[in-house]
Amino acid sequence: MTSTDVKPGNPVQVQFDDNALLTALFGHHDEHLLQIERLLDVTLRYRGNQLEIQGPETSREIADLAIADLYRQLKSGQDVGPGEVQAAVRMAASDDSTGGGISIRTRKRTIMPRSPVQAKYLEALGRADLTFGLGPAGTGKTYLAVAMAVSDLIQGKVDRLILSRPAVEAGERLGFLPGDLQDKIDPYLRPLYDALYDMLPGEQVASRLESGEIEVAPLAFMRGRTLSRAFIILDEAQNTSAMQMKMFLTRLGEGSRMAITGDMTQIDLPPGTRSGLGDALDVLNNVNGVEVVRFGEDDVVRHAMVARIVTAYNKRDKQRSATSGEDMHGSARDAD
Repeated sequence: MTSTDVKPGNPVQVQFDDNALLTALFGHHDEHLLQIERLLDVTLRYRGNQLEIQGPETSREIADLAIADLYRQLKSGQDVGPGEVQAAVRMAASDDSTGGGISIRTRKRTIMPRSPVQAKYLEALGRADLTFGLGPAGTGKTYLAVAMAVSDLIQGKVDRLILSRPAVEAGERLGFLPGDLQDKIDPYLRPLYDALYDMLPGEQVASRLESGEIEVAPLAFMRGRTLSRAFIILDEAQNTSAMQMKMFLTRLGEGSRMAITGDMTQIDLPPGTRSGLGDALDVLNNVNGVEVVRFGEDDVVRHAMVARIVTAYNKRDKQRSATSGEDMHGSARDAD
Protein backbone atom coordinates (compact mmCIF):
# COMPACT_ATOMS: atom_id res chain seq x y z
CA MET A 1 0.00 0.00 0.00
CA THR A 2 1.36 3.43 -0.95
CA SER A 3 -0.04 6.93 -0.43
CA THR A 4 0.74 10.14 -2.27
CA ASP A 5 -0.30 13.73 -1.58
CA VAL A 6 1.58 15.95 -4.02
CA LYS A 7 0.49 19.35 -2.67
CA PRO A 8 -1.48 20.62 0.33
CA GLY A 9 -5.15 20.60 -0.63
CA ASN A 10 -4.73 17.86 -3.22
CA PRO A 11 -6.55 14.54 -2.67
CA VAL A 12 -4.52 11.72 -1.13
CA GLN A 13 -4.08 8.84 -3.58
CA VAL A 14 -3.79 5.41 -1.97
CA GLN A 15 -2.76 2.32 -3.94
CA PHE A 16 -3.15 -1.22 -2.60
CA ASP A 17 -0.99 -4.19 -3.57
CA ASP A 18 -3.54 -6.91 -2.74
CA ASN A 19 -6.93 -6.50 -4.40
CA ALA A 20 -8.28 -9.57 -2.61
CA LEU A 21 -8.38 -7.65 0.68
CA LEU A 22 -10.28 -4.65 -0.61
CA THR A 23 -13.78 -6.09 -0.16
CA ALA A 24 -13.07 -6.66 3.54
CA LEU A 25 -11.33 -3.28 3.82
CA PHE A 26 -14.13 -1.28 2.22
CA GLY A 27 -16.88 -3.28 3.93
CA HIS A 28 -20.19 -4.70 2.79
CA HIS A 29 -21.79 -2.11 0.50
CA ASP A 30 -18.75 0.12 1.33
CA GLU A 31 -19.97 0.48 4.93
CA HIS A 32 -16.43 0.97 6.28
CA LEU A 33 -15.70 3.76 3.81
CA LEU A 34 -19.02 5.42 4.64
CA GLN A 35 -18.20 5.17 8.34
CA ILE A 36 -14.84 6.88 7.83
CA GLU A 37 -16.53 9.60 5.76
CA ARG A 38 -19.00 10.28 8.57
CA LEU A 39 -16.36 10.28 11.28
CA LEU A 40 -13.88 12.54 9.49
CA ASP A 41 -15.94 14.59 7.04
CA VAL A 42 -13.96 13.31 4.06
CA THR A 43 -14.97 11.88 0.69
CA LEU A 44 -13.59 8.49 -0.37
CA ARG A 45 -13.70 7.30 -3.98
CA TYR A 46 -12.09 4.19 -5.40
CA ARG A 47 -11.42 2.66 -8.78
CA GLY A 48 -9.68 -0.69 -9.05
CA ASN A 49 -6.93 -0.83 -6.45
CA GLN A 50 -6.73 2.95 -5.99
CA LEU A 51 -8.54 5.00 -3.35
CA GLU A 52 -8.82 8.79 -3.36
CA ILE A 53 -9.26 10.74 -0.11
CA GLN A 54 -10.69 14.26 -0.37
CA GLY A 55 -11.35 16.71 2.43
CA PRO A 56 -9.60 19.01 4.92
CA GLU A 57 -5.85 18.34 5.19
CA THR A 58 -5.88 17.04 8.76
CA SER A 59 -8.88 14.80 8.06
CA ARG A 60 -7.19 13.42 4.94
CA GLU A 61 -4.10 12.55 6.96
CA ILE A 62 -6.11 10.83 9.68
CA ALA A 63 -8.13 8.87 7.12
CA ASP A 64 -4.93 7.79 5.36
CA LEU A 65 -3.39 6.57 8.63
CA ALA A 66 -6.59 4.77 9.67
CA ILE A 67 -6.97 3.01 6.32
CA ALA A 68 -3.31 1.96 6.40
CA ASP A 69 -3.83 0.51 9.89
CA LEU A 70 -6.93 -1.43 8.82
CA TYR A 71 -5.12 -2.74 5.74
CA ARG A 72 -2.24 -3.97 7.92
CA GLN A 73 -4.70 -5.76 10.18
CA LEU A 74 -6.25 -7.55 7.21
CA LYS A 75 -2.84 -8.53 5.85
CA SER A 76 -1.97 -10.08 9.20
CA GLY A 77 -5.11 -12.23 9.08
CA GLN A 78 -7.33 -10.22 11.44
CA ASP A 79 -10.96 -9.39 10.84
CA VAL A 80 -12.12 -5.81 10.35
CA GLY A 81 -15.57 -4.58 11.32
CA PRO A 82 -17.19 -1.29 12.37
CA GLY A 83 -15.51 -1.49 15.79
CA GLU A 84 -12.07 -1.84 14.23
CA VAL A 85 -12.81 1.05 11.86
CA GLN A 86 -13.82 3.33 14.72
CA ALA A 87 -10.74 2.25 16.69
CA ALA A 88 -8.40 2.90 13.76
CA VAL A 89 -9.80 6.41 13.30
CA ARG A 90 -9.58 7.08 17.05
CA MET A 91 -5.94 5.94 17.19
CA ALA A 92 -4.98 7.83 14.02
CA ALA A 93 -6.56 11.03 15.34
CA SER A 94 -4.61 10.86 18.58
CA ASP A 95 -1.45 12.87 19.06
CA ASP A 96 -0.18 9.99 21.20
CA SER A 97 1.60 7.36 19.12
CA THR A 98 1.48 4.83 21.98
CA GLY A 99 0.13 1.44 21.01
CA GLY A 100 1.38 1.22 17.45
CA GLY A 101 2.35 -2.45 17.77
CA ILE A 102 0.59 -3.56 20.94
CA SER A 103 -1.61 -6.63 20.64
CA ILE A 104 -2.68 -9.62 22.72
CA ARG A 105 -3.05 -13.06 21.21
CA THR A 106 -5.44 -15.58 22.73
CA ARG A 107 -6.69 -18.90 21.37
CA LYS A 108 -9.70 -17.30 19.67
CA ARG A 109 -8.62 -13.81 18.66
CA THR A 110 -6.02 -11.08 18.51
CA ILE A 111 -6.96 -8.08 20.63
CA MET A 112 -5.65 -4.61 19.86
CA PRO A 113 -6.19 -1.34 21.73
CA ARG A 114 -9.07 0.76 20.46
CA SER A 115 -8.01 4.03 22.07
CA PRO A 116 -4.72 5.58 23.24
CA VAL A 117 -5.77 5.05 26.86
CA GLN A 118 -6.40 1.37 26.15
CA ALA A 119 -2.86 1.17 24.73
CA LYS A 120 -1.43 2.73 27.91
CA TYR A 121 -3.51 0.31 29.98
CA LEU A 122 -2.17 -2.72 28.11
CA GLU A 123 1.38 -1.47 28.61
CA ALA A 124 0.73 -1.02 32.33
CA LEU A 125 -0.81 -4.50 32.62
CA GLY A 126 2.27 -5.94 30.95
CA ARG A 127 4.84 -4.38 33.26
CA ALA A 128 3.32 -3.43 36.62
CA ASP A 129 2.83 -5.67 39.65
CA LEU A 130 -0.47 -3.92 40.40
CA THR A 131 -2.56 -2.01 37.86
CA PHE A 132 -5.74 -0.05 38.53
CA GLY A 133 -8.08 0.45 35.57
CA LEU A 134 -10.67 3.12 36.38
CA GLY A 135 -13.52 4.49 34.31
CA PRO A 136 -17.06 4.13 32.98
CA ALA A 137 -18.72 1.09 31.49
CA GLY A 138 -17.75 0.12 27.97
CA THR A 139 -14.11 1.25 28.08
CA GLY A 140 -12.72 -2.31 28.00
CA LYS A 141 -10.94 -2.16 31.35
CA THR A 142 -12.07 -5.63 32.51
CA TYR A 143 -12.04 -7.22 29.04
CA LEU A 144 -8.44 -6.19 28.38
CA ALA A 145 -7.31 -7.34 31.83
CA VAL A 146 -8.84 -10.77 31.17
CA ALA A 147 -7.22 -10.85 27.73
CA MET A 148 -3.78 -10.09 29.19
CA ALA A 149 -4.29 -12.71 31.91
CA VAL A 150 -5.34 -15.40 29.41
CA SER A 151 -2.37 -14.56 27.19
CA ASP A 152 0.02 -14.88 30.14
CA LEU A 153 -1.55 -18.21 31.11
CA ILE A 154 -1.23 -19.58 27.57
CA GLN A 155 2.41 -18.48 27.39
CA GLY A 156 3.23 -20.03 30.77
CA LYS A 157 4.11 -16.72 32.41
CA VAL A 158 1.67 -17.61 35.20
CA ASP A 159 0.24 -20.92 36.40
CA ARG A 160 -3.21 -19.70 37.37
CA LEU A 161 -5.81 -17.11 36.49
CA ILE A 162 -7.97 -15.84 39.37
CA LEU A 163 -11.03 -13.71 38.55
CA SER A 164 -13.03 -12.19 41.38
CA ARG A 165 -15.89 -9.80 42.06
CA PRO A 166 -17.61 -8.59 45.22
CA ALA A 167 -21.12 -10.04 45.40
CA VAL A 168 -22.76 -6.75 46.37
CA GLU A 169 -26.52 -6.55 46.15
CA ALA A 170 -27.66 -3.64 43.98
CA GLY A 171 -31.36 -3.71 44.78
CA GLU A 172 -31.63 -7.54 44.59
CA ARG A 173 -31.39 -9.82 47.61
CA LEU A 174 -29.15 -12.89 47.29
CA GLY A 175 -31.19 -14.86 49.78
CA PHE A 176 -34.27 -14.74 47.56
CA LEU A 177 -32.49 -16.04 44.45
CA PRO A 178 -33.18 -19.72 43.69
CA GLY A 179 -30.63 -22.50 44.04
CA ASP A 180 -27.58 -23.22 46.18
CA LEU A 181 -24.74 -20.81 46.99
CA GLN A 182 -23.02 -21.31 43.61
CA ASP A 183 -26.31 -20.66 41.79
CA LYS A 184 -26.78 -17.47 43.79
CA ILE A 185 -23.32 -16.02 43.11
CA ASP A 186 -22.94 -17.06 39.46
CA PRO A 187 -24.99 -14.10 38.13
CA TYR A 188 -22.52 -11.71 39.77
CA LEU A 189 -19.60 -13.47 38.07
CA ARG A 190 -21.20 -13.92 34.64
CA PRO A 191 -19.39 -10.96 32.98
CA LEU A 192 -16.07 -12.60 33.85
CA TYR A 193 -17.17 -15.90 32.32
CA ASP A 194 -18.32 -14.03 29.20
CA ALA A 195 -14.88 -12.50 28.78
CA LEU A 196 -13.21 -15.89 29.22
CA TYR A 197 -15.35 -17.54 26.56
CA ASP A 198 -14.45 -14.71 24.21
CA MET A 199 -10.75 -15.54 24.60
CA LEU A 200 -10.72 -19.36 24.78
CA PRO A 201 -12.69 -22.21 23.18
CA GLY A 202 -15.48 -23.41 25.45
CA GLU A 203 -13.92 -26.82 26.09
CA GLN A 204 -10.67 -25.17 27.20
CA VAL A 205 -12.50 -22.86 29.60
CA ALA A 206 -14.33 -25.86 31.07
CA SER A 207 -11.19 -28.01 31.43
CA ARG A 208 -9.12 -25.18 32.93
CA LEU A 209 -11.90 -24.34 35.38
CA GLU A 210 -12.08 -27.99 36.39
CA SER A 211 -8.31 -28.27 36.85
CA GLY A 212 -8.13 -25.04 38.84
CA GLU A 213 -5.92 -23.22 36.31
CA ILE A 214 -8.77 -20.74 36.03
CA GLU A 215 -10.83 -19.80 39.06
CA VAL A 216 -13.82 -17.49 39.09
CA ALA A 217 -14.94 -16.73 42.63
CA PRO A 218 -16.53 -14.05 44.81
CA LEU A 219 -14.21 -11.77 46.75
CA ALA A 220 -15.13 -13.44 50.05
CA PHE A 221 -13.49 -16.68 48.82
CA MET A 222 -10.08 -14.96 48.67
CA ARG A 223 -9.65 -14.55 52.42
CA GLY A 224 -6.72 -16.39 53.99
CA ARG A 225 -5.05 -17.33 50.69
CA THR A 226 -1.67 -16.48 49.17
CA LEU A 227 -1.80 -16.50 45.37
CA SER A 228 1.60 -17.23 43.82
CA ARG A 229 2.42 -17.30 40.07
CA ALA A 230 -1.07 -16.09 39.29
CA PHE A 231 -2.69 -13.28 37.34
CA ILE A 232 -5.37 -11.97 39.68
CA ILE A 233 -8.22 -9.69 38.62
CA LEU A 234 -10.71 -7.92 40.89
CA ASP A 235 -13.62 -6.46 38.94
CA GLU A 236 -16.22 -3.95 40.21
CA ALA A 237 -13.73 -2.98 42.93
CA GLN A 238 -15.68 0.17 43.80
CA ASN A 239 -18.07 -2.14 45.69
CA THR A 240 -15.45 -3.34 48.17
CA SER A 241 -15.02 -1.95 51.66
CA ALA A 242 -11.62 -0.65 52.74
CA MET A 243 -11.08 -3.82 54.80
CA GLN A 244 -12.00 -6.09 51.90
CA MET A 245 -9.67 -4.24 49.56
CA LYS A 246 -6.75 -4.52 51.99
CA MET A 247 -7.47 -8.23 52.34
CA PHE A 248 -7.49 -8.71 48.58
CA LEU A 249 -4.33 -6.69 47.92
CA THR A 250 -2.37 -8.69 50.48
CA ARG A 251 -3.18 -11.97 48.64
CA LEU A 252 -0.49 -11.09 46.10
CA GLY A 253 2.18 -13.81 46.14
CA GLU A 254 5.53 -14.46 44.49
CA GLY A 255 5.50 -14.22 40.70
CA SER A 256 1.96 -12.83 40.59
CA ARG A 257 0.41 -9.73 39.07
CA MET A 258 -2.84 -8.06 39.91
CA ALA A 259 -5.35 -5.92 38.00
CA ILE A 260 -8.13 -4.04 39.78
CA THR A 261 -10.95 -2.45 37.80
CA GLY A 262 -13.83 -0.24 38.85
CA ASP A 263 -16.00 2.79 38.28
CA MET A 264 -16.23 5.23 41.19
CA THR A 265 -19.54 6.59 39.84
CA GLN A 266 -21.26 3.19 40.23
CA ILE A 267 -20.92 2.42 43.95
CA ASP A 268 -23.59 0.09 45.41
CA LEU A 269 -22.31 0.07 48.99
CA PRO A 270 -24.57 1.05 51.91
CA PRO A 271 -24.68 4.81 52.58
CA GLY A 272 -21.77 5.97 54.69
CA THR A 273 -19.48 3.10 53.66
CA ARG A 274 -16.29 4.29 51.99
CA SER A 275 -15.31 2.45 48.83
CA GLY A 276 -12.21 0.31 49.23
CA LEU A 277 -11.18 1.33 45.73
CA GLY A 278 -11.05 5.03 46.61
CA ASP A 279 -9.28 4.20 49.86
CA ALA A 280 -6.65 2.10 48.07
CA LEU A 281 -5.97 4.81 45.51
CA ASP A 282 -5.23 7.23 48.36
CA VAL A 283 -3.08 4.79 50.35
CA LEU A 284 -1.08 3.45 47.38
CA ASN A 285 -0.44 6.80 45.72
CA ASN A 286 3.19 6.90 44.53
CA VAL A 287 3.93 3.33 45.72
CA ASN A 288 6.53 1.69 43.46
CA GLY A 289 5.11 -1.00 41.18
CA VAL A 290 1.57 0.44 41.20
CA GLU A 291 0.13 2.03 38.06
CA VAL A 292 -3.23 3.79 37.67
CA VAL A 293 -4.88 4.21 34.26
CA ARG A 294 -8.00 6.36 34.04
CA PHE A 295 -10.52 6.00 31.22
CA GLY A 296 -13.00 8.68 30.20
CA GLU A 297 -16.12 9.07 28.12
CA ASP A 298 -14.05 9.28 24.94
CA ASP A 299 -12.66 5.78 25.58
CA VAL A 300 -16.02 3.98 25.45
CA VAL A 301 -15.64 1.33 22.74
CA ARG A 302 -19.03 -0.39 22.87
CA HIS A 303 -21.97 0.67 20.73
CA ALA A 304 -21.78 4.42 20.02
CA MET A 305 -25.00 4.82 22.00
CA VAL A 306 -23.18 3.72 25.17
CA ALA A 307 -20.81 6.69 24.91
CA ARG A 308 -23.76 9.06 24.54
CA ILE A 309 -25.51 7.46 27.53
CA VAL A 310 -22.38 7.81 29.70
CA THR A 311 -21.97 11.44 28.64
CA ALA A 312 -25.63 12.23 29.40
CA TYR A 313 -25.45 10.70 32.88
CA ASN A 314 -22.18 12.47 33.67
CA LYS A 315 -23.68 15.78 32.55
CA ARG A 316 -26.72 15.20 34.78
CA ASP A 317 -24.51 14.30 37.77
CA LYS A 318 -22.38 17.42 37.32
CA GLN A 319 -25.50 19.59 37.18
CA ARG A 320 -26.81 17.98 40.37
CA SER A 321 -23.46 18.53 42.11
CA ALA A 322 -23.43 22.18 41.07
CA THR A 323 -27.01 22.68 42.24
CA SER A 324 -26.26 20.94 45.54
CA GLY A 325 -23.24 23.21 46.04
CA GLU A 326 -25.30 26.31 45.35
CA ASP A 327 -27.95 25.17 47.86
CA MET A 328 -25.30 24.64 50.50
CA HIS A 329 -23.76 28.06 49.90
CA GLY A 330 -27.20 29.65 50.00
CA SER A 331 -27.96 28.03 53.36
CA ALA A 332 -24.66 29.29 54.74
CA ARG A 333 -25.41 32.83 53.64
CA ASP A 334 -28.85 32.67 55.19
CA ALA A 335 -27.31 31.47 58.46
CA ASP A 336 -24.95 34.42 58.47
